[in-house]
Amino acid sequence: MNDLIRAMGMDYGTARIGLSVSDDIGMLAHPLETVPAADLERAARRIAELAELRKIEHLVVGLPLHMNGEEGEAVAGVRRFVALLRPLLPEAVTIHEVDERLTTTSAMEKLHQAGRNAKNSRKIIDQAAAIEILQSWLDARSAYLP
Repeated sequence: MNDLIRAMGMDYGTARIGLSVSDDIGMLAHPLETVPAADLERAARRIAELAELRKIEHLVVGLPLHMNGEEGEAVAGVRRFVALLRPLLPEAVTIHEVDERLTTTSAMEKLHQAGRNAKNSRKIIDQAAAIEILQSWLDARSAYLP
């Protein structure tokens, strides 16, 4: 088994798309970039470019499920964007969907603990949420590794 893993987390939003990336051993997620979502085709091209540059193997996409676990229009929006993005990604990239309920809340709490307020967190909250999404996938994945 290859011990190296290259994964990217994505927190899709209608205004911004937060991205995170794993370290090479798949232990920790780190902030990568916030991509404006006003032009979805441009956003998809930028994400695909980053995936290619970083030789990403796994794209972990957060699904904003309702608190009862059901899917709504927000999930449909994420999937429409992923359908736009998929043909631009290297063929070897595997896309994983994970439940992102409360990731933004958790990310904001961690930013507050680090001394940031809502105003000075605005530029990085999407990346912080993407870290939460990717980290949850990395943690779940490591639980099944020998």
